[in-house]
Amino acid sequence: MLQLYGKQITSRLLLGTAQYPSPAVLKEAIATSGTEIITVSLRREMTGGRTGDKFWSMIQSLSRHVLPNTAGCHTVKEAVLTAQMARDVFATDWIKLEVIGNHDTLQPDVFALVEAARILTADGFKVFPYMTDDLTVADRLLGAGCEVLMPWCAPIGSAMGPLNIHALRSLRGHFPDVTMIVDAGLGRPSHAAAVMELGFDAILLNTAVAKARDPAAMAGAFAKATEAGYAAYHAGMLEPRDVAVPSTPVIGKAVFT
Repeated sequence: MLQLYGKQITSRLLLGTAQYPSPAVLKEAIATSGTEIITVSLRREMTGGRTGDKFWSMIQSLSRHVLPNTAGCHTVKEAVLTAQMARDVFATDWIKLEVIGNHDTLQPDVFALVEAARILTADGFKVFPYMTDDLTVADRLLGAGCEVLMPWCAPIGSAMGPLNIHALRSLRGHFPDVTMIVDAGLGRPSHAAAVMELGFDAILLNTAVAKARDPAAMAGAFAKATEAGYAAYHAGMLEPRDVAVPSTPVIGKAVFT
C-alpha cells in the first residue's frame, strides 16, 4: 500500500489529465489505468470558461484524489499564489509544486522550488515537489517539510525514459525511507518498469498515455509495467554477472565413455 501524507493508495500509477483528444477518452484511460490520483492544472480550470466548468465536473465524477499542480509557474510568488488558488478551487491541501527554471528543458528551478516548498508547507500544504535527480536538492526539500519527492527521469514530454540511472539509484539509496514518485519523461511501459525496479514507490505520467494511438490501452500497459517493476524489486532480482553460470549442475551428472 502506498502512503502519501497519511492517505493509503492502492495504485502506484498517477495520471495527468492534459492533452487527451476528448473527455470520453480521458475517462476511459483513467478507468483502465486503475489510478487513484489524477493531476489537474489550475490554469486549465481558470481559463476554460464553460469548458473548464464541464472539465471540473467530469473530474469530480471520477471520484479520484485530485493533485493540482503549479504547471507554468516560473517564480516563487507565482507558484505560491497558484497553489493557494488551487486549494480554494479544488478543495485540497495537496499540491504538485512546479517552479520551472529553463524554458527549453522545463527543468525545475531548484532554488525557487525549495523556497516555495518551505512557504507552502508552513501554510499547511502537502507538497509534492517536481525536482531534479539531485541528492542535495532532495535533502533541502525534506528539510523544508516535504514528505514526498518527485524526481524527474527526463524532460517533461520528451518520452526519453531514464537518462541517469546512476543518479536515480543514488537518490533511492540515500533516502530509503522517503516516498518517491518518478515524474516526467517516461515514454514506454518498459521505462516505468525500469525505474520501479530501482525501488521507487510510484510513477506519474501524462503525455505517453494522452498522445498514444489508444490512450486507454497504453494506460493499462503502464499500470501493468509499474506493478511488474515494483514486484520484481521486492522479489529480489538477480544481479548481472560477468560470466555464464550453468543452470544445470555439473557435479553428479552422468559420464559417458
